[in-house]
Amino acid sequence: MTYQVCFSKRFRDDIREARKWYNQRKKGLGKKFYSEVEDSLKAIKKSPHFQIRYDNIRCLPLNKYPFMIHFTIDEETEIILVLGCIHCSLEPHSHWINEI
Repeated sequence: MTYQVCFSKRFRDDIREARKWYNQRKKGLGKKFYSEVEDSLKAIKKSPHFQIRYDNIRCLPLNKYPFMIHFTIDEETEIILVLGCIHCSLEPHSHWINEI
């Protein structure tokens, strides 16, 4: 099964903010963060059936950074909607989940 991946505005904002924060700490660190996000997105596209955490939302933690990618799968349309990339110390419901 081939899935199409779509990204929410919230996800794009999350990535932009995290990259900016990491680059302020050390030049080039934001690029490394983004590279790991890309690798995780490839894994999601290849095999998206990761654990459902809540409300039919699946999560994949990044390996080296304390973030989790949150996404849903629409099996009928074969679309993966990437909702956000949230720092693990934040409560997802307070971050953005109420916007859905």
